Amino acid sequence: MDENANAFTAAISLIMGADPTLGGIVLLSLRVTLTAVAISAVIGLPLGAALALARFPGRGVIIVLFNAMMGLPPVVVGLVVYLTLSRSGPLGPLGLLFTPGAMIVAQTVLVTPIVAALTRQVVEDLWREYEEQLRSLGSSTARAIPTLLWDARFSLITALLAGFGRASAEVGAVLIVGGNIAGVTRTMTTAIALETSKGDLALALGLGIVLLSLTFLLNGSAHLVGVIGRRRAG
Repeated sequence: MDENANAFTAAISLIMGADPTLGGIVLLSLRVTLTAVAISAVIGLPLGAALALARFPGRGVIIVLFNAMMGLPPVVVGLVVYLTLSRSGPLGPLGLLFTPGAMIVAQTVLVTPIVAALTRQVVEDLWREYEEQLRSLGSSTARAIPTLLWDARFSLITALLAGFGRASAEVGAVLIVGGNIAGVTRTMTTAIALETSKGDLALALGLGIVLLSLTFLLNGSAHLVGVIGRRRAG
């Protein structure tokens, strides 16, 4: 019990003292995750909106596929990305394996289906509500997409926060493609797993506290965004 209490005290000291090792891991994690979420937003938002408005054979199958991909096993994604980026893979010449770039690719693959699927549902609901009004104003289906995305911005921010939460808590995929190299590809989640196995509970706890704090901050932000959106809609 005393050992755990001492580790917790040491963890707080690392955080309050802005330990460079801890800070470097946190900053790398945020850089990778935020980049992946940004790329996922650029791909997933218009893709989800287009899927919401378009009507074509096989649309239902694609919707089911995107919904299923929201629960992609991270280790499987990591394996596929590893094979793609490995020296003998199609993108091997890019030299991304065991770099932050590889982790960004893996997290983007995990987050994009979440953003696209949630965007499709939100935009489809809005389209049912505003279709007649938009068409009466001469808006085509393609031209309606930016309008609907803007109108749904508060709900879509929540979707992006959900994607960020998924990416920031990821271990398996980034461990496979990043290699957990100190100072290069070590993120909060992979470092927690490593330091716990090594017995360095202070650093593991410090990173865990930061990760939990980010999780609470994300949930609080999502709730606040939802409240603001409902007030403005009302």
